[in-house]
Amino acid sequence: MARIDRPYVGIPSFLRAPICEDLSKLDAKIGVYGVPFDEGSPFYPGSRMGPRAIREHSLRFCGGLYDPATRRQFLVEERERGLIADVGDVDIAPTNVERTFDNITATVRGILDRGAMPVGLGGDHSIAYPIFRAFDRKVHILHFDAHMDYAPEANGLRYTNGHAFRHMAAMDTALSLTQVGIRSLRSDGRDHAAIEAGGNRVVAMPEARMLGAEGIAGLVPDGAPVYVSIDIDALDISLVPGCVSGEPDGFLYGELRDALKAVAERCEVVGFDLVEVNPALDVGTGATAYLAATIVLGFLGEICAQPRWKAAIAA
Repeated sequence: MARIDRPYVGIPSFLRAPICEDLSKLDAKIGVYGVPFDEGSPFYPGSRMGPRAIREHSLRFCGGLYDPATRRQFLVEERERGLIADVGDVDIAPTNVERTFDNITATVRGILDRGAMPVGLGGDHSIAYPIFRAFDRKVHILHFDAHMDYAPEANGLRYTNGHAFRHMAAMDTALSLTQVGIRSLRSDGRDHAAIEAGGNRVVAMPEARMLGAEGIAGLVPDGAPVYVSIDIDALDISLVPGCVSGEPDGFLYGELRDALKAVAERCEVVGFDLVEVNPALDVGTGATAYLAATIVLGFLGEICAQPRWKAAIAA
């Protein structure tokens, strides 16, 4: 008799995908990995539990992904052919940030070396830097967030979740940095000026709404390779109780969904991450983790629906 496998049964790999912790044996086209790290968070801890919570809520989609509005199904071939693998969590070295970051980079590089697209589950946003430095090719960075995360090194601090994109933008592999949804009144004007002085772009929330989904996607050259980093606080604070850094006047879910869809259609997405889900702060239903799983699966579904992806997995 076939197993029923309700979402609360079994080992919670992402979307109940096969687990492959030995990257030398990875033969999938998508490698999902967790980074249970929150030592970069200067306020409440807890996002280290984000990868586990997102995985658990991904199991609620194991019956299939179908959009009633468009009558489209997603990730059917990817699941049937075993093209998605959960490669487990990066090993964390508590209080040794450099070692943990080296482990993050090694994990992502291992996924890339096997020809797979890395999909990261955070963790706080400091992890975006060691993720990005695993890429050898030059790509654009598209960053959805309420905050610029572009703080300068000061007082001995350089690896908090407020520093990642200054490090990333300075790398030779960063063709450009575009930050979308920025709105926090806790921002620093000097950081804003430094980003623009480097030839990069800050798109505050009013402009993001004016641009719309297609306009946001158009901020990256058509067909260009892009790495996408999504902070759950890009969404409005009312939608993300399980996020320590939520801000008012953020994206609605549909706005972010449509922007990611447009990016998938226009650009070559080489990888992405979603960060800052904090289960310790979430409501009892795990609404923030569920929303995060929905965003990850929806974006992944749109990426895999593109002709460039279909051609790649047919080769």
